[in-house]
Amino acid sequence: MSLDTTAKPPAPAPIDGLPPELRRWAVAAIFTALAMASLDTAIANIALPAIAADLHVSPADVVWVVNIYQIALVATLLPLGALGEIVGHQRIYLGGLLLFTLASLGCAFAWSLPSLTAARALQGLGASGIMSVNAALVRFVYPTHMLGRGFGHNALVVGTAFTFGPTIASAILSIGTWPWLFAINIPFGVIAIWIGMKTLPKTPRAKHSFDFVSAALTGSCFGLFIVGIGSAAHQAPPALVGLELGAALLLGWMMTRRDADHPAPMLPIDLFRRPMFALSAATSVCAFAVQGLGFVALPFYFEDVLHRSQVETGFFMTPWPLVVAIMAPIGGRLSDRYPVGILGGLGLVLLCIGMALLATLPPNPGIANIVWRTVVCGIGFGFFQTPNLRALMSSAPPHRSGSASSIVATARLTGQTLGAALAALCFGLAGHDGATLALALGAEFAALGSVMSFLRLAVGTPRE
Repeated sequence: MSLDTTAKPPAPAPIDGLPPELRRWAVAAIFTALAMASLDTAIANIALPAIAADLHVSPADVVWVVNIYQIALVATLLPLGALGEIVGHQRIYLGGLLLFTLASLGCAFAWSLPSLTAARALQGLGASGIMSVNAALVRFVYPTHMLGRGFGHNALVVGTAFTFGPTIASAILSIGTWPWLFAINIPFGVIAIWIGMKTLPKTPRAKHSFDFVSAALTGSCFGLFIVGIGSAAHQAPPALVGLELGAALLLGWMMTRRDADHPAPMLPIDLFRRPMFALSAATSVCAFAVQGLGFVALPFYFEDVLHRSQVETGFFMTPWPLVVAIMAPIGGRLSDRYPVGILGGLGLVLLCIGMALLATLPPNPGIANIVWRTVVCGIGFGFFQTPNLRALMSSAPPHRSGSASSIVATARLTGQTLGAALAALCFGLAGHDGATLALALGAEFAALGSVMSFLRLAVGTPRE
C-alpha cells in the first residue's frame, strides 16, 4: 500500500465576509455613501421653493430638479447592477460615489435651472452607482450568519436619512443658502472614497461582456415608465400618458426577447424564475407603494382635513420613518433565525391595520390618537423591510448579486413612484376626500403584500 505524496491539497474555502476590523471600515464607507444618496432624495424637496426664488423660475419648472434625479436613478439601476457583476461591485460603487461627489459640487455652483438640472442628472447617475450594488456589497462584507444584521443596519441608515433629512435641510437653510445642501456632501464623499478604496472587498467577476443595446433598452424602458407615471399623476392628456407607458411596455418586451437566452440578462428574468425572488420583489413593490401613498396623502390629510399646522404635520409624520429605523435591526436579527414569509407577512398585516386606522380617524383626534397609528405603520413596515431584503439577496446566487441588488432599489423606487401617482389620482377623483381614499387604498396594497409574503412559506428557504 503506497501513499500518493503528490496529491494536491484541498482548495481553500471561499471567504465568508470580511474580518471584523476590516468590516467596520468597509461598512463605514458603504453606509456613508448610502446616507448621502438617501439624504439628497429627501432634502431636495425642501429646497425647491428657495431654488425657484433664487433662480427666478416657476414652481412647475423647478420640480425638474427632483424629477431628473429620479429618472436618471431609476433608468440606470439595472444596467449598473449588471456592469458590477462584470467589472466588480466595488468599482461601480466607488465610481458612483466619485460622480455623486463631483456632481454635488456642480449643484452647489449651478447658476441657472438648466445647469442645476444637468448636475442633478449626473448626481442621479452617481446615486444609481451607489444604490445599484449597495446590497450586493453588504452581502460580500458580512458573513452569511450575519446577513440579516447587515441588511438591518442598511435599512437603519436609509430610515434615519429619510427621518432626519427634512430637519437637516431646514437647519442648513436657516443658516445658509440652498447650494450648501449640496456642498455638504463633498467632504463626506471624499472621506468615504478614501476609506472605500482601502477596504471594500474585490467581488467575483462574470466572464460575459456588457450588452450596451440591452442597457439602452432597459434605461429607456424604465425612464419612460417613470415619466409616464409622473404624467398620469399630474393629469396630463390621456393620449400622452398612454403613449409613454405603451412605449415603455414595448421596450420592455423587446428587452425580454433580446435577453431570453442570455446567461445573465440585464432584466433578471432568470432570477424571477425563482419563486422566492419573484414573490419578494412583488411584495417589496406593494409595501413601498403603501409608503408612497401614505407619505403623499398624510400631509394633505393632516392639514386639509384635520386642519393642523405645518409644524404639527411634520411632527405627525416623524414617527413612521423613525420607528422603521428602530425596527430595521431588530427585524434583521430575527430574519437570521425565522422564515421571512412569516416576518414579512406579519409586518405587512400590521401595516395594513395601521393604514386602515389612519383612514378611519375620528373628526377631531388628539395628538396621541394620531401618533400611535403612525407608530403601528412604522412597526409593520420596519418588521417587513429587512427580512424581505435578506430574502431577495439570499435567493440569488452570489454571481448574480449585482442584478439582485439593483432589483432591490428598482422595486423600492417603482413602488414609491406608483404609490405617489395613485395618491395624486385619488385627489383628482375625490378632492379633499382623496387623502382618505389613498390611505384606504394603501391598506389594500398592504393586505395584498402580506398574502404574497405568506405564500413564500410554500416555496421554502432562499437558495444561496
